[in-house]
Amino acid sequence: MRLEQLSGSPAIIRYGSSVAGVAVALGLSLLFRSWGFRNTEVPLLALAIAFVTWYAGGGPSVLAVILSAISFDYFFTEPFYTLDISVSDIPYFLIFVVWAVTIAAFAAVRRRAERDLLQARDHLQAANKELESFAYSVSHDLRAPLRHIAGYAELLRRHASSVLDEKGHRFLDTISESSKRMGALIDDLLAFSRIGRAETNKTMVRLDQLVDEVVAEIRQDVAGREIDWKIARLPACYGDRALLRVALVNLISNAVKFTRARKPAEVEIGWSEGKRDYVEIFVKDNGAGFDMQYQNKLFGVFQRLHLTEEFEGTGIGLATVQRIVQRHGGTVRAEGAVDRGATFYISLPRAREQTRGGTTS
Repeated sequence: MRLEQLSGSPAIIRYGSSVAGVAVALGLSLLFRSWGFRNTEVPLLALAIAFVTWYAGGGPSVLAVILSAISFDYFFTEPFYTLDISVSDIPYFLIFVVWAVTIAAFAAVRRRAERDLLQARDHLQAANKELESFAYSVSHDLRAPLRHIAGYAELLRRHASSVLDEKGHRFLDTISESSKRMGALIDDLLAFSRIGRAETNKTMVRLDQLVDEVVAEIRQDVAGREIDWKIARLPACYGDRALLRVALVNLISNAVKFTRARKPAEVEIGWSEGKRDYVEIFVKDNGAGFDMQYQNKLFGVFQRLHLTEEFEGTGIGLATVQRIVQRHGGTVRAEGAVDRGATFYISLPRAREQTRGGTTS
């Protein structure tokens, strides 16, 4: 039962759990003592207090401390089976009470911290959903007026071309180029929002096959460029094939884009063992690179480390990669140096056996 579920239970259940917890701890202590094990009452009663505080709250915690102190006095301090305490056992009893209160206090603090974290998580999830909905709505609504701007600029060019001077044509070119860039930003923002909203269809994914498809597509777009491709034999992973394809397209396209000035350009795709049940895929290039002190900006929406005049783009690609990888429970990181290339790493879940319900893509 989760913390908030029991916290909202009726009082009789919460206080009943306090009585039951102390009773179980007392019963085990007496049982162990009958078997010849001594001094087990303190840890067992302390454990019961911590349990009650954690799951039932402040009132039941106070009751658990009181019941534990009475039980400890009655059964484990001399004279036994009375509520009197001998002078020699007073320090022993006081130490137990202080220990019980301390345990309850620590458990209460931790319980409160967990509750705050749960509330913060819920608020963050709600805020993220609202932000995604807002971004989707705004981006969708911007498309129509932007099409009008681009369309009327083109109509103006056709119908008034003969009366416009050089400056007028330059103004129209600026409007057209800005409209195209704005359209690309809107399309990327919509795609970014959809990734957070879309359901995932996770299966066994052959990364070898997926990378070959992506590279073949990109090669058609950069025909004539001298690119040295180094592609290792990649393992299978478990994930959403369509989303992983988007992530790989962004990473490999970036590598090709930022090596435009290199002859030959070098793009390497490989993998290494990741943490636990994950593998780490990397895409490495010998391109423009980046300053490592700005690495935290790489995965932010609309964050760019290079001028638009140098390299085209909207600044959403790597943010998209990060969101996709995070939806698979993985992490993204990058290494690089200015004019010495960059390497991007993504961790993905290892492939599961088909007997667990996965299929191969």
